[in-house]
Amino acid sequence: MSIFVNRRNRRMPELNTSSLPDLIFTVLFFFMIVTNMRQVQLKVDYRMPQSRQLERLTNKQAMVYIHIGRAASQQPAGVAGMVIQLNDRYASVGDIGKFVSDERARMKPEDARNMRVVIKADRDTPMGLINDVKQALRRASVPDIIYSADQEDLR
Repeated sequence: MSIFVNRRNRRMPELNTSSLPDLIFTVLFFFMIVTNMRQVQLKVDYRMPQSRQLERLTNKQAMVYIHIGRAASQQPAGVAGMVIQLNDRYASVGDIGKFVSDERARMKPEDARNMRVVIKADRDTPMGLINDVKQALRRASVPDIIYSADQEDLR
């Protein structure tokens, strides 16, 4: 007569939560690894120049970015209304040497030897300002200068 069982007296089994902390810490660790914590707040507006022959960069560890464009806020403009942004602040051409040496000091020694500077400039930036930036980078002993551009639409 065991077919008829009193179901009212049976209790629901409790949920096993012993592995829940492991799961939470695994998800937390995943997000800590995947998330890029440092991003520069752009204070300049620029339209990228276009090019037909581009190369994609693979190692972005030893990259330092210099943004040149029109000021997004009420910042006094430099040459032809263009300003230079180094990390999160406006700067002049004379500040580039100290900026590069500070960035080089923060890097690992092997990354400091392979440091490359990426210039992201507006397409209407005067070539004189670009040359001034290049000369400041030469004085700071930067061997590799990369110019950022968008792929030209060939339609």
